[in-house]
Amino acid sequence: MTLSWLSLIVSFILSTASVSGQKLDTPTLSLRREDVLRDPEHAVSASITNDFETFFFNQTLDHFNYRPESYTIFQQRYLINSKYWGGTNSSAPILVYLGAESPIDGALTRHRYYGESIPLGMSFEEALTDANIRGYFSSAQALADYATIIMHVKEERNASKSPVIVVGGSYGGMLASWFRLKYPHVALGALASSAPVLYFDDIIPQDAYFSVVTKDFKNASETCYQTIADSWSEIDRVAQEPNGSSILSNMFKTCQPLDSGDELKNYLIYLYARAAQYNDPPRYPVTVICNGIDEASATEDGILGKIFAGVVASNRSSTCYVNPPANLSQTALGWIWQRCSEMVMPIGITNNSMFQPGPFILSDFIDECNASFGVAPRPHWVTTYYGGHDIELILRRFGSNIIFSNGLQDPWSSAGVLKNISESVVAVYTEKGSHCLDIITGNQTDPDWLIMQRKTEVEIIKGWIAQYYSDLLAFKQ
Repeated sequence: MTLSWLSLIVSFILSTASVSGQKLDTPTLSLRREDVLRDPEHAVSASITNDFETFFFNQTLDHFNYRPESYTIFQQRYLINSKYWGGTNSSAPILVYLGAESPIDGALTRHRYYGESIPLGMSFEEALTDANIRGYFSSAQALADYATIIMHVKEERNASKSPVIVVGGSYGGMLASWFRLKYPHVALGALASSAPVLYFDDIIPQDAYFSVVTKDFKNASETCYQTIADSWSEIDRVAQEPNGSSILSNMFKTCQPLDSGDELKNYLIYLYARAAQYNDPPRYPVTVICNGIDEASATEDGILGKIFAGVVASNRSSTCYVNPPANLSQTALGWIWQRCSEMVMPIGITNNSMFQPGPFILSDFIDECNASFGVAPRPHWVTTYYGGHDIELILRRFGSNIIFSNGLQDPWSSAGVLKNISESVVAVYTEKGSHCLDIITGNQTDPDWLIMQRKTEVEIIKGWIAQYYSDLLAFKQ
């Protein structure tokens, strides 16, 4: 997104990752597009990242209590790009990025407990295994962190009258919209890209995400969609044969022997979900997979040979597939805790898709979280603290200056705000867009509809800032 006129950029990069649900891997909630036919032109250029300076802020451990330990200080990392800023006492706008995990200046900076911003000098693993310390790892604490840093930066740079616009994508998009609602005195407005704010507390059907994945593949190719739908029972059939897992391992050239047919099915579900979520132009991973499936010969290994051809098409540079050696990342571990505490997104699969049913069962999820952390999730807390139910009725009078942007090919758009709520709480979406596509780096191959989406968002934000300056002048008189 090009917003060079929004001069001072304060960057707080938030991270999320995929975690294991009951019967399938929960889809990734992140901007990052690794392993999904990523267009290298979307990478942030060195000339941009070199403009950032790194700072550390003495952050308070607990913003909401007054026990002695609440006042513990830890170092929170943030980045500033002031290349285009108008300077002190100029009331120049400040753009604050609350995005998901993204590379900036060759490193990752993240909200509390991610990256280098870990309390008490602990390692991430130590903080996550300490029941008392991980209790401060929450979205509300993170929002309060941002508010204190923003106020600190404004004071330090004599920018008390500078309007602040917060921007975020995915989980960061949810935080951006919630920040505007919780801290309207700090942020003038918010751009919330691909923010699934309605995927809580059964506001939408649990199968909404995978219904969009199914639609994306069906729209790309009816035969591809049908082949995928028919493949699950074939995997089950082969897996039940003597040495079935070994047969599937050889057929799919796995990096390690499969433990079961379910391991292969979980991989394929995740592959198709990521392709749909990050179905970016000009490569369109869904089309790439479907071309691989449709163009494969049905005579060799039957339907599963065609499925494997789709796997190969999506991973051209790989020498083995399905289960390469991997360690669970810091962000994946952190997101497991966040889901088990407050981010309870009931994502499941029912009978209305190209997948086998795999419903979300809350009681099972609670048992898993209790076993992992000794705490039960709070499935109603997000809607209690931030809202979500009757969002049109509530935000029509209460909210203002929020853009909810989406691309309708993104499965997370099923939980996004897709129509205008008021004159200033607006939905900006594209039929062909994918996850957070509007806020990743643009390039010369971007289609007109994407360029127009970004332009629309910039014009809306310009209007907010113009109105702010008008109000500021009126109050001075």
